Amino acid sequence: MKGLAAVLLLLVAGYALLVAMLWMRQGSMLFLPSIPSREMAATPAAVGLEYEPVEIATSDGETLHGWFLPASGERAVVLFFHGNAGNISHRLESLRIFNSLGLSVLIFDYRGYGLSSGRPSEQGTYQDAHAAWQHLVDHRGVDPQRIILFGRSLGGAVATWLAVQQTPRALIVESTFRSVPDLAAEIYWFLPVRRLARIEYPVERLIGEVSAPVLIAHSRDDEIIPFSHAEALHAAAGMRSQMLVFGGDHNTGFLRHEARYRAGLDEFLSRLGLR
Repeated sequence: MKGLAAVLLLLVAGYALLVAMLWMRQGSMLFLPSIPSREMAATPAAVGLEYEPVEIATSDGETLHGWFLPASGERAVVLFFHGNAGNISHRLESLRIFNSLGLSVLIFDYRGYGLSSGRPSEQGTYQDAHAAWQHLVDHRGVDPQRIILFGRSLGGAVATWLAVQQTPRALIVESTFRSVPDLAAEIYWFLPVRRLARIEYPVERLIGEVSAPVLIAHSRDDEIIPFSHAEALHAAAGMRSQMLVFGGDHNTGFLRHEARYRAGLDEFLSRLGLR
């Protein structure tokens, strides 16, 4: 009996340790600016694109590093929100695709990513989004009705939040979760993650408040964020939304199925009257 009690005590202690680690390390588990690196791996010039380095000041004193890439015969301007790992230099193929569709792009790194100052947080990424929007509208004089918000993975959550606050032409949400607690509950089903969660990113709730047209892009084969999350977001967005479904993994599916992906984006732009 003593041996059994000792084993049970160890199991309880181990479980409590897991719970404590989850509580304390949520930020470092979600925000991964150093994977693969905070260093700039390349610039848009590596894929033959012109660009302008940009510095954006946030309302709380951080400085965000980014690029503005003009497109010939500009159809619209994309405000690009990337995922939870790496930095803007790891998104060159996306920039190439957008440029080929006649879309100018403002892409930037959240606080604590790449060359941007500060440390990342949920509220911090929202402040960063607001600063980037104001850079386009106030500094560059871009009409909000020419701005398309695009967010991939975590970036989709940030873009959705901004689409509720502002009036963009459209919102594109790619490979994005319903919310952080919803996704975490599927991964860590054995832990009380919903009660422990201090980071929310409530995409499913917010997307129903977006008045702009919405495109939900997602791979059926996504191994990180299940396709069921895209279906839930599509349902929550209602009649204003449509889906772009492709194959492949979470990080490279859009490249493995680039022809389908590009055609879906082009069709969405045409439906917006952006020809």
